Amino acid sequence: MPVLCCFAALLSVWALCQAQSDTQLPPGTPAIQLRLAGDKRKHYEGRVEVYYSGEWGTVCDDDFSIQAASVVCRELGYVEAVSWSPSSKYGRGEGRIWLDNVHCTGQESTLAQCQSNGFGVSDCKHSEDVGVVCSQRRIPGFKFISTLTNNIESLNVQVEDVRFRAIYSQRKRIPISEGYLEVKDGGKWRQICDAEWTDMNSRVVCGMFGFPGEKGYNTKVYKLLAKRRKKNYWGFGVNCTGNEASLHECKLGHQVELKGNLTCEKNLPVVVSCVPGRAFAPSHALGFSKAYRVEQPLVRLRGGANIGEGRVEVLKNGEWGTVCDDSWNLKAATVVCRELGFGSAKEALSGGRLGQGMGPVHMNEVQCSGFEKSLTECRFNRNSLGCSHEEDAAVRCHVPDMGFKKRLRLSGGRNPSEGRVEVLVEKNGSLVWGTVCSESWGTIEAGVVCRQLGLGFASNAFQETWYWHGDGSADDVVMSGVRCSGTELTLNQCLHHGKHLQCPKGGGRFAAGVSCSETAPDLVLNAQVVEHTTYLEDRPMYVLQCAHEENCLSSSAATATQASYRRLLRFSSQIHNNGQSDFRPRAAHHSWIWHECHRHYHSMEVFTHYDLLSLNGTKVAEGHKASFCLEDTQCEEGIEKRYECANFGQQGITVGCWDTYRHDIDCQWIDVTDVMPGDYIFQVVINPNYEVAESDYTNNVLKCRCRYDGHRIWTYNCHIGERDGSYSGNQALKERFAVFDPGTFFQIT
Repeated sequence: MPVLCCFAALLSVWALCQAQSDTQLPPGTPAIQLRLAGDKRKHYEGRVEVYYSGEWGTVCDDDFSIQAASVVCRELGYVEAVSWSPSSKYGRGEGRIWLDNVHCTGQESTLAQCQSNGFGVSDCKHSEDVGVVCSQRRIPGFKFISTLTNNIESLNVQVEDVRFRAIYSQRKRIPISEGYLEVKDGGKWRQICDAEWTDMNSRVVCGMFGFPGEKGYNTKVYKLLAKRRKKNYWGFGVNCTGNEASLHECKLGHQVELKGNLTCEKNLPVVVSCVPGRAFAPSHALGFSKAYRVEQPLVRLRGGANIGEGRVEVLKNGEWGTVCDDSWNLKAATVVCRELGFGSAKEALSGGRLGQGMGPVHMNEVQCSGFEKSLTECRFNRNSLGCSHEEDAAVRCHVPDMGFKKRLRLSGGRNPSEGRVEVLVEKNGSLVWGTVCSESWGTIEAGVVCRQLGLGFASNAFQETWYWHGDGSADDVVMSGVRCSGTELTLNQCLHHGKHLQCPKGGGRFAAGVSCSETAPDLVLNAQVVEHTTYLEDRPMYVLQCAHEENCLSSSAATATQASYRRLLRFSSQIHNNGQSDFRPRAAHHSWIWHECHRHYHSMEVFTHYDLLSLNGTKVAEGHKASFCLEDTQCEEGIEKRYECANFGQQGITVGCWDTYRHDIDCQWIDVTDVMPGDYIFQVVINPNYEVAESDYTNNVLKCRCRYDGHRIWTYNCHIGERDGSYSGNQALKERFAVFDPGTFFQIT
């Protein structure tokens, strides 16, 4: 059955190619040309514009259908249409409305073959201009054919594919950032004559290949090579403004007269050389010098599943905030991507698609030219009234092809997103596949694997994989002692034992495994609730026996008399799920732990850590909270509660809901009985042991300044994560690395 499905898919693609290349239009079919225009968030979408009778015009949305959209997309070289949009979603066009009441069967070779009122016969306004979203996949063998006798420069570049063809000395470099630029048209790779080539064209090419900038190259080498090589030129030049996200958005240049070996006789094939961002450079010194300052970035991405994507956040007055999606487009998104050392933007996302942030909305109605060095240089409306976090803007950037997926694979899983982790390493002069030791393997390490493979977030990390039958020849352990911080691009960048393997259990059934997911939850504390609800309470020891049994008091409570009092720093915590999937305990119902004293189940033995730290970071008091009840206390408007603890019910926190732990319940405190008066840092960490995968762990930490005079306590300046740069990372993450045996050899490769 799968063979038949594959054959059918191949047959349909072949039919598309044949239809595109061989179809003879019936006599009398009007000659038209199409393009996608307007305020786009992807290069393969836009307002449908038709060139007819020497003039560009639009198409009315009356009676338009997905079949008509498919005809448009195929005529432009895309495999199919994904959707279409009425009511001038991509802005109002200008000039004539050429087509109205368009009816297509979906089999037509050109929009001109579809039934309509006739060219120029319409009762529509430009507020009814239709737009389409095409598939990203191009038709194999697609050949651009111009039907225009003049005005060719008004058309976009339409080719099957684009690539760098590196010279021999550059081929082994990763990433490949320099070479002859070639376009695939009619199934053949062709060079472009550099007669009209500009730096703006190179800027766009570098951006689409994941590089933030272009640079010069050694012209002598390429001149010598050009004399020896046979050339096959494309019949058009290219004209980019420099802020396009892809070569496909650039306009065609002048037509090139193809004269065999005499084509482009006085010039050479186009060569482009790009500068990689710091994260992708062979060495730090070769990184993009205009990328943001590492010591104090002003823009960051959060909540993205893969490298180079995420919700856009901006630092203003020492506080991180989000960007409203009003007027958000590819130009603004590209400024963000280049600023962070990536290429141009693949997509400008709106509507909180990559999760909702917390705190203020710093920017609204952002307008960029595309050439700004930072998003903070763009014009914007400082008034964010009417903007909520449901409108948080996000980006997906072009990133270089680093070959990450070639050195790692998942084996034996039920689907491509799960399986035993297998790594390609060099052994005795040859490359072999092997497994990863599961000792100390956790969610952080699994997350690096999923991101490296482009599979999103880790949903689970497995220390036994006997139920997944991987490649028997890859059972041997080739990597052990893996410890990741979570920011690595590849598993090989994590700390590990190098050649000195240590894995007592061995590989095989005890090899590390993962399951990945495109979405993940994201827990964030409400800082204001904590700040406004802190207070001190003196409570007698005889009413704290259950809390004592659950280790919610300091160690001195063990010798305290029943009549003595404990001083407790109480507070409420409101924990929001701002991610894209529900937060669920890792443990299943049957494995929850019953606590007789409080007479409830714990679905997570440690859900939060509460710490009181000195100003230099030394812990002076601590507490913890088990998740005896993870439920939806309240939800945003329009979202229904799904989880409640009553009657041994399902536990979790729904996306868009929050769980409130009130100040008056047991263990919702820090025991400060033994703390001396002074200034301190109050810290709360959610999901401290990373038991459940999240899209962003950096916002799981809340910090407040507090002053204690021995009788009263003042809590102020509560904030999430790395607000002022003084926060150097999650304490739990530091503790992960502190368990290393100093006598063991570790390396980063």
